[in-house]
Amino acid sequence: MMSLPEIKAMLETSGFPVTYRAWPVKKAPPLPYICYLVSYSNNFGADNCVYYPVNHIQVELYTELKDPNAEDKVETALSSLFWEKTEEYIDSEKCYQILYEIEV
Repeated sequence: MMSLPEIKAMLETSGFPVTYRAWPVKKAPPLPYICYLVSYSNNFGADNCVYYPVNHIQVELYTELKDPNAEDKVETALSSLFWEKTEEYIDSEKCYQILYEIEV
């Protein structure tokens, strides 16, 4: 199982600022940046207990504009893992959120 500090170190290789869940109020760096969090577990069970814990991690890349180069950097950082990707524009924040979902 990969630890949260290991995931953070992996994401930092993208060159973007990285934090767990969210930046403190009024302390967010300029876009682009990455937030990551454990959204739920998807554990493997055996003998009526958790045999192997598996965390479902959301990696969120925030950019002002659609930025394929930024996405490539995150995808390179995540290249040793299997990920799924979705995208949405957040009107209230005037930015894109590219969401990568991984399990570790």
